[in-house]
Amino acid sequence: MTVQETQPSTRTLVRANASKRTREQPPTSARRRVGLIPAHVFLLILVFYFVMPLWWLMVASTKSTAGLFNGDGGPLWFDSEMNLWENIVGLATYNGGEYFRWMANSALYAFVGGIGATVLAVLAGYGLAKYKFRGRNLSFAILLGSVMIPSTALVIPTFVLLSQVGMVNTIWAVILPSLLNPFAVYLMRVYAADAIPDELLDAARVDGAGEYRTFLQVCLPLLRPAIVTVLLLSVVSTWNNYFLPLAMLNDSRLFPITVGLGVWQGQAIQNSGGQQIWNLMITGAFLSIIPLIIAFLALQKYWRGGLALGSVK
Repeated sequence: MTVQETQPSTRTLVRANASKRTREQPPTSARRRVGLIPAHVFLLILVFYFVMPLWWLMVASTKSTAGLFNGDGGPLWFDSEMNLWENIVGLATYNGGEYFRWMANSALYAFVGGIGATVLAVLAGYGLAKYKFRGRNLSFAILLGSVMIPSTALVIPTFVLLSQVGMVNTIWAVILPSLLNPFAVYLMRVYAADAIPDELLDAARVDGAGEYRTFLQVCLPLLRPAIVTVLLLSVVSTWNNYFLPLAMLNDSRLFPITVGLGVWQGQAIQNSGGQQIWNLMITGAFLSIIPLIIAFLALQKYWRGGLALGSVK
């Protein structure tokens, strides 16, 4: 009888404590949500700041030259007349279709230079991280120092060097300097030092794997997130490079899209009373960012894989 009287009182006490905690939680969670409002507002401002130029570019690419300056939709909305297809056709026919030749040149420079820079960065970063040799720390210190040098400061010395070997005004004048990316080597060195345990390398060597097989079959899969990151950074950097090809090239057939659009802008400013090509320039700028957006969206799964790999270390 005593046991039966004790059990209901215990259950009543537990229920009372649970209801008390439930009553106390809403104010705490409400205060927490209120405290997050400034952070959310700040993030929304950042989103607006970064998305607005892209939105303006997309809207402006659908307008004619007259619509860009006095259209009925305003600067941030579409006009009643959509001219996107007409602008694309104009890009394909203006000056013999040189715009898409520039796009092809940018793709060549970006992907050849990006892939080459990635290969060199992976090999150099892995070697600096996992092999001990005389002068390793000094080499890495020089590498860190070169990261702090702006790439534009090296354009003129590079031009002088390549002019002495007769490579100015060739595709190699853009591709060869793009192969050297100190920040990519630094990134691969730091990632390889943490992602590849020394015990794993010792186990592969004990099992009879050579250095090349260990690198290709054991280390490369672990370096995949960093490889994709370096590849994208190198491709985007080369695609957006303006000053290097401007200094190295004087043949319009070799121009990348950045230099080509700059040439069109100069022509539009000087030819204020003639044919206006502002609509072609805006549409060309919009089309030039589409390959980069596709590359980021297609390769983002590898970044997620890298984050999951880091969470279980």
